[in-house]
Amino acid sequence: MRILVIEDEPQLARNVTRALIRHGHEATACHDGAEGCRVALEFGPDLVVLDLNLPSLDGLSVLAKLKEARLPARVMILTARGEVEHRIRGLNAGADDYLAKPFSMEELVARIEALGRRGATPAPSDRHRVADLQMDIANRRVARAGQVLALSPREFDVLQVLIAEPGRVFSRTELCERVWQRDYEYDTRTVEILIARLRKKVDAGFEPPLIHTIRSVGYTLRADAPGSETGSPQS
Repeated sequence: MRILVIEDEPQLARNVTRALIRHGHEATACHDGAEGCRVALEFGPDLVVLDLNLPSLDGLSVLAKLKEARLPARVMILTARGEVEHRIRGLNAGADDYLAKPFSMEELVARIEALGRRGATPAPSDRHRVADLQMDIANRRVARAGQVLALSPREFDVLQVLIAEPGRVFSRTELCERVWQRDYEYDTRTVEILIARLRKKVDAGFEPPLIHTIRSVGYTLRADAPGSETGSPQS
C-alpha cells in the first residue's frame, strides 16, 4: 500500500514509516497539517495515518479537506488524545480507525494491514441488491434509486456485511469481527456511529427504510422488518 503519515513528532513519524517499509509498504511522512493536505493530494495514498494535534492545520480539519476533495484513502487517526469524545469526533468526521498513543508498532501495522485487506478488490461479479439499494463491490460503488451514495470506506465495509445476508441480524460484536478482522480489542461503540452515519445516507429521503435495529439483538438490512426498532442504535 501507499501510505502517508502526517505526524508532527519527527522521530515517531520516522519510526512509523520505517516499520511500514519493512513490511513491504511504500510510506512517506510530513509534519504539519497544511503540508499533509498538499502531499496527500499529490501522493495519492491508499491510507493516511493522521495525528489530530498538528501545527498549521489540525487533524480534523485535514480530514475534512481530504473528504471534501473525495480522496479515496482510508484514514487512521493517531493521537495522544485517547478520550472517547475525541475518538467519536474523528469517526464521525469520516475516519476508519483510531489508535491512541502510546501504542505498539506491531498493533499499528496490524491495523493498517487489516484496513488494506478490507480494501482489496473482489471479483467484478460481486454485486448485491436489496429493494432499490445496489452495491458493486468490485468498484466499491453504492447507489439507491439510481442515486450514488458517498460512503466512507468503513461505512462501505459495514454495509457490505449487512447487504450480503439481507434479513440476518448481526450483533455489534459480530459486525466488529467481520469488519475489523482482528483478534485484539475493539470498541463496539464504533459500530453504532457507523450505523447512524449509514442511516443518514442510505435511508434519509428514501422509502422504505432498509437499516433496522432489533432491540437488544443487533442490526439487519431488509426492505421490511416487522417488530424492529429503527431509532437510536442499540445492541
